[in-house]
Amino acid sequence: MSGGIVLKLGGEVVASPAVHVLAKDLARVSRAVLVHGGGAQATALQKKLGQEPVIVSGRRVTDEATLDVMKMVVAGKMNVDLCAALVRAGARPVGLHGASSLAIAAERRPPKVVPEHGPEPVDFGFVGDVTGVNEALLSLLLDAGFMPVLACLGADATGQVYNINADTVANGVAVKLGAEGLVLISDVPGVLRDIKDPSSRIARLGRAEAEDAIKTGGVTKGMVPKLEEAFAAIAQGVKQVFIVGKLAEGDLFRAVSEPGSVGTVLVP
Repeated sequence: MSGGIVLKLGGEVVASPAVHVLAKDLARVSRAVLVHGGGAQATALQKKLGQEPVIVSGRRVTDEATLDVMKMVVAGKMNVDLCAALVRAGARPVGLHGASSLAIAAERRPPKVVPEHGPEPVDFGFVGDVTGVNEALLSLLLDAGFMPVLACLGADATGQVYNINADTVANGVAVKLGAEGLVLISDVPGVLRDIKDPSSRIARLGRAEAEDAIKTGGVTKGMVPKLEEAFAAIAQGVKQVFIVGKLAEGDLFRAVSEPGSVGTVLVP
């Protein structure tokens, strides 16, 4: 995937008018793989269905009923809506998920201790870790001028589907494809020193500073796994990771070409 980028879009971006602005920029990118989530929409549907979402340190505990919701929301409505917005902007998207010829190969995540949740290991259920990417399939699409759009679901060789944090999928895809850059797009304008103050954006953030911010509570909730996964991707060879949000037209190119000018660029 020489010269290409991997972009991750949060579900809140896909469901907002901002997706149309972003789609115009993406239509001008020659080689890009998109990964998207749909957490807020999945939570809303769970509640409508009488399910009580269980979120531990920004990660969703996924039983069979929750997995069904993720399939409906992420691989269904969110994927279709994002592809439709890209088509409208002149791009050539192809919607995929983990079970699409194992576009995202995964295995079940073993129970793990989450320090802020207590000493006992947490069983996240049908939550997966990325073990591989169907590079042949994605390269075939990219070489033909198409834009793969991956829902954040993985699958194993038995056909078992797993819910995976979209940041984790994007990081895994970027590592496996050797992407030049990884762009994480959400509803916040980058990593903030004060979550309530958008002007407290951190332009450049190193690993040691990020770990300190997590320990002191400056960075919380969903930003914690986002940073943990992003720095893991950097450690595995991804050259640049950008966390951006609320983009105006052209901001995507500025974020990548002028690191730190938009959002937060993560450095080793």
